Amino acid sequence: MDMQALRDKDRRLGDILQEMGRVMVAFSGGVDSTFVLKRARQELGDQVLAVTAASETFPSREFDAAVALAEEMGVKLYKTEVKELENASFVANNPDRCYHCKTGLYTHLQQLAKELDYRFLLDGSNVDDLGDYRPGLQAKNEQGVRSVLQEAGLKKDEIRALSKELGLSTWNKPSFACLSSRIPYGTKIERYKIDQLDQAEFFLSQLGFYQVRVRHHDKIARIEVMPDEIAKVIEHRDAIHAKFTKLGFSYVTLDLQGYRTGSMNEVLSQSTKDKVKEASL
Repeated sequence: MDMQALRDKDRRLGDILQEMGRVMVAFSGGVDSTFVLKRARQELGDQVLAVTAASETFPSREFDAAVALAEEMGVKLYKTEVKELENASFVANNPDRCYHCKTGLYTHLQQLAKELDYRFLLDGSNVDDLGDYRPGLQAKNEQGVRSVLQEAGLKKDEIRALSKELGLSTWNKPSFACLSSRIPYGTKIERYKIDQLDQAEFFLSQLGFYQVRVRHHDKIARIEVMPDEIAKVIEHRDAIHAKFTKLGFSYVTLDLQGYRTGSMNEVLSQSTKDKVKEASL
């Protein structure tokens, strides 16, 4: 990693924040939004507000952790909630699912920003996010959300490195995405499936797995872990099978490719992905 280039990007981020003057940060408690919030706090002091939304598709423990982290950082925090399962376009779970989810979220947050007199709403999208199939980027752009990490040219590994230097506990936190992303496109998103996935992934994390995804294929659970932890799944196979069948799965499988971002997008045609990318630019 070129440390001088990294320092230049971090300074650019500071300049961008300084130009804004007063910002609201959509804060999930993940690696990226925590770094944005920390740097905004450093540059703008009390002119920063974190807003954290309780969601039907994120574990409540993630919301609680985000609230605790914002309080630990000494940042003003506004708590709200969103109801994705009331949105029929989201529940239908077509390939543009994320667009409908993010449109609802950012519309709500922008309204809050207006009411609370914050001109800019920031998210934690980084440069690496531009390389995957992410319909939510189109919604973000339509709603006028600023992605300051992208504007500064920062990638995920660089954000982790800078977060470590700042002493942020999230610097090595595993990546996380809403639990609906574990359900195949075209399969209805339902509360019980979200609950199954939440409990299944939490169980695996309690066994000590670092990065985990459980993909929901009706009665089949497909487990993704980091390649170097695949053997560990076999070691715990009896306990995992017992837990997962108790949750309602009939079969428990292990993905031999291991964890990878957006594995549910692998079934989509390149033309579908390209159309979304063009719309989000």
